[in-house]
Amino acid sequence: MSVVIRTVLLLIASNVLMTFAWYAHLKDLNDKPWFIAALISWGIAFFEYMFQVPANRLGATSLSVPQLKILQEVISLSVFVPFSVLYLQEPLRLNYLWAGLCMLGAVFFIFKG
Repeated sequence: MSVVIRTVLLLIASNVLMTFAWYAHLKDLNDKPWFIAALISWGIAFFEYMFQVPANRLGATSLSVPQLKILQEVISLSVFVPFSVLYLQEPLRLNYLWAGLCMLGAVFFIFKG
């Protein structure tokens, strides 16, 4: 399996955990004090970093750091939109499409020869 594919898979796992760490408490822990949500989020974030750090180290062997960052942002948005709609029950908005198109533009320019 190529370095880029392994990097993408690690970044997807990282972003799923990151999204839960940053946003799931808004639904699941809304009735708890903020510091409880912070402690639980930090616990999830620990495991997120166990994917993020290896992804960045591996990805940096084949991609430039700007390419790696843009790739991470695209994956982040790709994970966040379904999470927002399916888990948080947020309505699907046309703004998600426009943001996605802007990200595709960023990918084009950062990976352009």
